[in-house]
This record gives sequence, C-alpha cells and structure tokens, in this order.
Amino acid sequence: MDNAEEPRWLSSDEREVWLTLVGVLMKLPAALDAQLQRDAGLSHFEYMVLAGLSEAPARTRRMSDLAGFTESGLPRLSQVVSRLEKRGWVRRSTDPADGRITLATLTEEGREKVVRTAPGHVEAVRSLVFDPLTKAQSCQLGGIGKRIMGAIDPDDRCLRSGNPGSGPSGAGPARS
Repeated sequence: MDNAEEPRWLSSDEREVWLTLVGVLMKLPAALDAQLQRDAGLSHFEYMVLAGLSEAPARTRRMSDLAGFTESGLPRLSQVVSRLEKRGWVRRSTDPADGRITLATLTEEGREKVVRTAPGHVEAVRSLVFDPLTKAQSCQLGGIGKRIMGAIDPDDRCLRSGNPGSGPSGAGPARS
C-alpha cells in the first residue's frame, strides 16, 4: 500500500459485524471448553484430538496429520497426547512402514470416552450455534464460513472435502 493511500477503513455496519464476529470467536471456544470441562473433564482441544482419532481408519492417525486436523503445532499436540496416554485413552507407536513416523491410536477406553462425551458436546454446539438460527441462516453461516476459510487458507481440508466429518464438528463420534 502506497503511503499516500488512505486505509480502507471499515464502515460503521462492517465494524459492527466485525466486533460481533470477534465476540463469537472469543466466547464460543470458551463456552464449549467450559461445557466439556464440566461434563467430561476434558478441554475442547483434548476432545478434538479424541474425536479426530475416532473418525480415522482403525482409529489411528500420524501425529503430523492429527496436528493438521486439530489446527495445532506438534509440540502442543505431543503434550496433550501425553496427557491422554496417561489417562489410557490414546496410545502412540512407531509406524511399522516408516520408523520415522509416530502414530496416535485411540484406545477402546478412549473410544468409550468419546461416545460418552459426544452427546453433551453436540447439545452445546446445537444450543449455542444452531438453535438461535433459522435453517436458512444456518446454511448462510456455512457458506460464509467457507468463504472466509478460503481467504485464510485455500488448502484447508474442510474446504477440499466438502464434509469435514462428524466428531469434532459436534455431530458425534464416528461409529465403528
């Protein structure tokens, strides 16, 4: 941007929309985290890890793929997976096909935790996000979210797949 150009300031309507979106981005994760902590003793991130593994074939993912799925770095993911391993919900192992790769696998106890936790989580998602909206508004929100994600990250897996799966999105764990 040339120094002589005026910044593209937000209009008053755009500012109102922006501040509303910022509020949602800040308060929704905290509300979901509070529900999961209260009802299941899990953080939202821990639930995302467990649910992401529940959706994977053989309930197993490469740690690097799980980091992408949960939108986190490997150091943070590794710390969380260590905590989940101590609780008996996840097991790490070396990929037999490539010893340089670490796999994370959801244990049977971990699968049971996701199955028990998912109903309360999906109810929180429904009551906080979908119940206040009409069906048309819900469809609009999906389209708006995809357009914003496309501007942020055109390679996002949710944009490519069209249907991101069930567990962490609030629809419940994958059935196996």
